[in-house]
Amino acid sequence: MTKQAAAATVTADAERLIGLSEQLHANPELGWEEHDSSRWVAEALAEAGFDVTPAYLGLETAFHATIGSGPFRLGLCAEYDALPGLGHACGHNLISAITVGAARALAPLADAVGLTIEVYGTPAEEGGGGKIELLERGAFTGLDLAMMAHPAPVDVAEAEPFAVSHSHVEYRGKAAHAAAYPEQGVNAADAFTIAQVAIGMMRQQLPPSVRVHGVMTNGGEAPNAIPARTEGRWYVRAESLAELAATEERVWRCFQAGALATGATLEITPESKPYAEFRTFWPALEAYRRNAGELGRVFDPGTPARRMNRASTDMGNVSQVVNAIHPYIGINSGTALNHQPEFAAHCVGGDAERALLDAATALAWTALDVAADHAAVSG
Repeated sequence: MTKQAAAATVTADAERLIGLSEQLHANPELGWEEHDSSRWVAEALAEAGFDVTPAYLGLETAFHATIGSGPFRLGLCAEYDALPGLGHACGHNLISAITVGAARALAPLADAVGLTIEVYGTPAEEGGGGKIELLERGAFTGLDLAMMAHPAPVDVAEAEPFAVSHSHVEYRGKAAHAAAYPEQGVNAADAFTIAQVAIGMMRQQLPPSVRVHGVMTNGGEAPNAIPARTEGRWYVRAESLAELAATEERVWRCFQAGALATGATLEITPESKPYAEFRTFWPALEAYRRNAGELGRVFDPGTPARRMNRASTDMGNVSQVVNAIHPYIGINSGTALNHQPEFAAHCVGGDAERALLDAATALAWTALDVAADHAAVSG
């Protein structure tokens, strides 16, 4: 009966949840700037009786919402930051609505089934490491289970993300007239070119578990002025934090080569703490598989479209501290993949709405199953 009640609440809330998703989608905000987004998500929880703490642990666009007083502490994570130039091309509008839907479905049942429900509004997942900042300030401590569901082209249960580091790279040289006084310049753009060539050559010897990629965000000012300053943003990914640390040393030597060859100075600054690999709590994931299947969801058997489950996430760091799952809900986007503008277009509309309601229901049912098993063992 409790599962039927949870599903009925999701159905009754459908218009509100879809409206929230569309509101977020139409008003994308970048990491650490999600002032409206975090407020809208928190308001949807406050309407259902949650006690909301804004600016949680000193992070202006984070929040914490709680309801219930049961012994099993369930954490549900909402993400709402968008991508520069791409809007909600990773579907964080759906993540927030899914989380709100699951939380509101469980709220009337919380005390009866022994739950304390905690919703975490987590900013800046797209490279800013909001969950890591929250972790280091004491969030998530003592949870029995943390969950969220992420949009993807197809359904995939298990998260297998790469560990990743995000770095800002800057070279400083010396400007000079490129025709009249070229020998007086120190070319910071050449330094970047040398580094990128070195990284490209190094890729031949990198294991298949490693990814190195980035962009130059400032390549100089004018073609007739030797660039005095260049900047870029670079990511290094690997199977684990240990492999990531070893790989980073090799990548930084490539950037150092650019500085050595040109005489420019180099500064590499982390943009966030590294994201960790994911540690899955299998009893909860098996429950999610079963519940999603009961809703008619079909998990991808192994096509390339499933590889969104390799994308790095700061939820990996949460999973290193508490039991966690991070399944992917398919929005039937066809050839449109995450971080493409075409995928953003698929994050609203019929298939996205079905995924939203299915994921909210499946997460709520999974929480009920795991909490019941926990009560049976501890009781």
